[in-house]
Amino acid sequence: MKKVIIIFVVWFVMGNAFDGRACTNFIITRGASSDGSVMVSYSADSHTLYGELYHYPAARYKAGVLRKIIDWDSGRPMGSIPEATETYNVIGNMNEHQVIIGETTFGGRPELTDTTGIIDYGSLIYLALQRSKTAREAVQVMTSLAEKYGFYSGGESFSIADKNEAWIMEMVGKGTGGKGALWVALRIPDGYICAHANQARITTFPKSDPENCLYSKDVIDYARTKGWYNGSDDDFSFSDTYNPVDFHGARFCEIRVWSFFKSFSDDMARYFNYAKGHDLKNRMPLWIKPNRKVSPKDVMNGMRDHLEGTELDMRKDLGAGPHGLPYRLRPLTWKVDGHEYCNERVTATQQTGFWFVGQARSWLPDMIGGIFWFGVDDAATSALTPMYSSMTKTPHVFAAGNGSMLEYSETSAFWLFNQVANFAYLRYDVMAADVCKVMHELEDGYLKDVSRADAEAQTLYGKDPKTAQQYLTDYSNKQANATFQQWKKLSQYLLVKYIDGNIKKEKEGRFTPNKYNTTVASPDQPGYPEWWLRKIAEDTGDQLKVAE
Repeated sequence: MKKVIIIFVVWFVMGNAFDGRACTNFIITRGASSDGSVMVSYSADSHTLYGELYHYPAARYKAGVLRKIIDWDSGRPMGSIPEATETYNVIGNMNEHQVIIGETTFGGRPELTDTTGIIDYGSLIYLALQRSKTAREAVQVMTSLAEKYGFYSGGESFSIADKNEAWIMEMVGKGTGGKGALWVALRIPDGYICAHANQARITTFPKSDPENCLYSKDVIDYARTKGWYNGSDDDFSFSDTYNPVDFHGARFCEIRVWSFFKSFSDDMARYFNYAKGHDLKNRMPLWIKPNRKVSPKDVMNGMRDHLEGTELDMRKDLGAGPHGLPYRLRPLTWKVDGHEYCNERVTATQQTGFWFVGQARSWLPDMIGGIFWFGVDDAATSALTPMYSSMTKTPHVFAAGNGSMLEYSETSAFWLFNQVANFAYLRYDVMAADVCKVMHELEDGYLKDVSRADAEAQTLYGKDPKTAQQYLTDYSNKQANATFQQWKKLSQYLLVKYIDGNIKKEKEGRFTPNKYNTTVASPDQPGYPEWWLRKIAEDTGDQLKVAE
């Protein structure tokens, strides 16, 4: 088979090997948002992660009770630590006090992974959510746990926010047997936005500003003992020491930050070569002041980016196939004739387990203020549904245990959204519009309706907080079920409309029958674009040519 056909076939059969360059976080401070909320977005991008909504109910424990620590990625038992006397209600990655935590893995120096540590990054997140009332307290909980029990994971960047402020924290371990962690946490200035995506981004930091910067006492000296740094304290860069940026870190990771920033800054063009991996000394700023206020919908749409509108638009090159699919299966890099090439790693990706936009709102009581906009699978082909972070029961369609990566469930939102997405991938150029239409109708409707739900909950809260909490629980469950039913209708609609590569005609919301009303009218059969047919003709020579 000739070259163009080989490329297309390889694109379809590449394996789903895990790639650590997963997950994307955006952070919006209160002064930068359109409504005064603090927002954190997160996509949990893993080929082995099942998308479900975690729930840790509030509880009280007697002294001596132990908490089992299970590695979030593998399910490996790590050990046990003392349980807290009191824990808070957690829905997904947000708790009842409106604390939100997300992460992206950057790995860093492999020798810094502590294989004897007990606490992995996932456990750090959910332990902190159960034990913290503020973002600053969450930083303290996470760092003290890592210090006491050892940090098992590779390098991590964390988004940590509450209703008033937002932080970015980066952490690495001290290697096997070197209990503790090396870390820096910076408070993002109000009015600014930040982002991270699998590349350490904190460079230099203030050493005497505890209001805005916290760090481990040996973060610099440890690097000196290893021979990784010998300059002054003022010039020490966390990223350049523990996770130096290279082509991969820029092209696969920083480019996602760049693409989000460019929507809110007129100055990002000068960092494009850096984001492409070609000018690594010209690093982007850690945060920027946006040129307009950022809305929740802006953040949702930012998570759906495929580098549209740039020269790297994934719909535009041959790898997109004849139907403009903005996805490439793994691995990210591949070789032909001894030369290495890459696929783009963009924000929206097919292997997402779940994703969210957490929204903390200071003008409301904590019970009402926290909204955890939750979705499963690819952000570009899924809708977010509002889940109040004080709710006491998760919807069955999102619930943990309803299906798994090894077991299909017809009542699982994860499997339903995957069903729609994987069908849409076959004819993305036409089917994506139908998916996006329903997606935006749902989200826009929810964004308008939550103000009504807020008002109703506030009225109930003034009379009886428990009644308000039950209302918000019922509301969240109802909306999740509505999303599921709407997506089920979408799945059926797509199958009927696009079956066998045809496209049925429609009129006034109904498929058009033939003139006898006995079957469907002759469907459109758009076939392939001319540029693709020309490639086939050039590749096959006379093989497919019709004899004159």
